Amino acid sequence: MRFFIDTANVDEIRAANDMGVIAGVTTNPSLIAKEGRDYAETLKEIATIVDGPISGEVKATTTDAAGMIEEGRAIYALDPKHMVVKIPMTVE
Repeated sequence: MRFFIDTANVDEIRAANDMGVIAGVTTNPSLIAKEGRDYAETLKEIATIVDGPISGEVKATTTDAAGMIEEGRAIYALDPKHMVVKIPMTVE
């Protein structure tokens, strides 16, 4: 079994990682916004902490397929070794 922490709080992520109990991180734009942080910068910082999958999510406000693909590629490019991109499930 693998555990993933679901937060955007880098202090919580660092603490869980230091305990050796997490395999990766899931987060999303709303969690990062609650932390008052920049989305891309926060994902990049998380990638310096955790050596496992990091789930970055295309914003739900991105509604067209071309925009989702562009945003997804930008998220992936932040750290191709670790980044996993989630997209909103829409008809697009």
